[in-house]
Amino acid sequence: MSTTPSIDQLKRAIAISEQIQNLEAELASILGSSAKVSAPAKVAAVTAKPGRRKRGLSAEGRARIAAAQKARWAKAKGGEVAEASAEAAPKAGKRRKKRNLSPEARERISAAVKRRWAKAKKAK
Repeated sequence: MSTTPSIDQLKRAIAISEQIQNLEAELASILGSSAKVSAPAKVAAVTAKPGRRKRGLSAEGRARIAAAQKARWAKAKGGEVAEASAEAAPKAGKRRKKRNLSPEARERISAAVKRRWAKAKKAK
């Protein structure tokens, strides 16, 4: 997919932009100047990705990270390692079990990668 728009696409974009400006002017004349939409608001609405939300950490996760960092600093500075508080300590059974691939899955992935590389080498 090309990232550079064609001449026809640019002409169409200019035409649409002019239509938008004309409609905004007409709306402003009907409702008054307070109805005019600012450009940054339109851009933000267009570029926002729906359905995406920012990831966050739980208070427990932040406390674990802070306790681990304090322990690293204490160890680096030669001081005593402070014991993590009860809040910061991970609760038993709370962590997810580490997932491993089955040997069959590893073989399938390995075979697929080998086929992909063989195809790429053959194409050269």
